[in-house]
Amino acid sequence: MTATATRYLYLARHGEASPDESELTEDGRRQAVLLGRRLRDVPLAAVHHGPLPRAEQTARLIADQLTDVPLHRSDVAGDYVPHMPERDELPPESADLFLRFLAGASAEERENGPGLARRALDLFTGPMDGEEDRHELVVTHNFLVAWLVREAMYAPKWRWLGLNHSNAALTVIRYTPDRPASVLFSNDMQHLPAELRWTGFPPELHI
Repeated sequence: MTATATRYLYLARHGEASPDESELTEDGRRQAVLLGRRLRDVPLAAVHHGPLPRAEQTARLIADQLTDVPLHRSDVAGDYVPHMPERDELPPESADLFLRFLAGASAEERENGPGLARRALDLFTGPMDGEEDRHELVVTHNFLVAWLVREAMYAPKWRWLGLNHSNAALTVIRYTPDRPASVLFSNDMQHLPAELRWTGFPPELHI
């Protein structure tokens, strides 16, 4: 069956987390509430979230601002390394930097991450069957947001590296039948006051 409806995929990194990542900070909770308020007028069919506390807490705070939008916990929306590049995939000038960054990935991440990433593409991307457009939110982690943006841009698999997103920032990708995917906006923080923007980035990158 040919897909006939457009999917709008809303992606958000979780709110700012405590140092041990066991919960959101007070700022992280504020970020989540403000993101939920921004999404009140979006006809969301579902909110998907990863299994870790910081993603689940963010999703629940967002859902509290919405009306009758179901929450779905999904390992596919979790925190994992979506693709482990070989050195020859990477630009020579940045290969050492990226490989050092990835050296800390566990054996489990190396084994399971790519499969979860493929499932994420199957579950969350592409046009829809039916007559009505579908709007869905995925509350996840920086790596998966970067992976899905990379895919929408038809970039090489390694290019999820270096695509960074702030806590509770919003990215939207549109999948229209018979057209390439379109990133409508990325890392958008207009719903956050200045003091809540750019968390999750090193201080020198705050704008």
